[in-house]
Amino acid sequence: MSECTPLRAHVIIPTYNGGTVWKACAHALQAACARTPQVAGILVVDSSSTDDTAAVAQAGGFALQRIDPRDFNHAGTRNTACAGLGGEPDVVVFLTQDAILASDASLRELLCAFSDPAVAVAYGRQLPHADANPIAAHARSFNYRERGYIVGKDDGRSMGLKAVFASNSFAAYRMSVFKDLGGFPEKSILSEDMYFAAKAVMAGHKVAYVADATVLHSHNYTPLEEFRRYFDIGVFHHDEAWIGREFGGAGGEGKRFLMSEFRYLVSRAPAWLPRACVHNFLKILGYKLGKSYTRLPLRLRRGFSMHRKYWG
Repeated sequence: MSECTPLRAHVIIPTYNGGTVWKACAHALQAACARTPQVAGILVVDSSSTDDTAAVAQAGGFALQRIDPRDFNHAGTRNTACAGLGGEPDVVVFLTQDAILASDASLRELLCAFSDPAVAVAYGRQLPHADANPIAAHARSFNYRERGYIVGKDDGRSMGLKAVFASNSFAAYRMSVFKDLGGFPEKSILSEDMYFAAKAVMAGHKVAYVADATVLHSHNYTPLEEFRRYFDIGVFHHDEAWIGREFGGAGGEGKRFLMSEFRYLVSRAPAWLPRACVHNFLKILGYKLGKSYTRLPLRLRRGFSMHRKYWG
């Protein structure tokens, strides 16, 4: 383990009908917190689950806040949760209900990134769940490499959008910077984490990718789910076009991903190549439609989107 500057942290987890995977997440979080004295509290913000999600949180000793599911918003709900924390933590850690800490040391390793006073955002490495299909497994290996790094504004052009990538499935933020920069955008279809990371880098701070801070987190998306997800990504890139202007577009990384996926599947799961072609066609189509969403009628935006509630 790396040396770590003492600090005070709080963990926030939005939940809704978390099911079995949430129980595993909560159990792993308890074990990690037992080895991470910096964590002063855990807050679960539950969107009125109809299963035992809230009971699991309470059994784990977590603080519980219930909200109306109609009020949930990826960015706004997290902002509100941060504003309501007592004791002014130095760092806030966000985890999702389907991200299971892969090591008791994962939390501590993530927090150690803030020993560098320039770091405003840190995120961990995501590994595939045991049931991940080959497409999902490759996506994790491509996006989350074995070696960590710290990037700032000077690295923006060489790394492109990767310089400001972050994932709130397992990410932490220095609260002083979070407040100074106004937190997440109050209404965002997704990628509020990338938005804030880009704002932080532009303000002279740094983003740390901590490869030793690991979680199990992946999705076996259907082709239609991929289409909807990438439609929403296109919407985000349209609305926050300044990120692309400052750090470059997604085209270069997309081409590298396609080549990497092809090599991965040829060597490990060639039967999945046709399925991958369908996925990639629909991802590209969804992204292009999302980038041009202002030309689409509202009913199509809602129909294409994974986050239909966003459209009102």
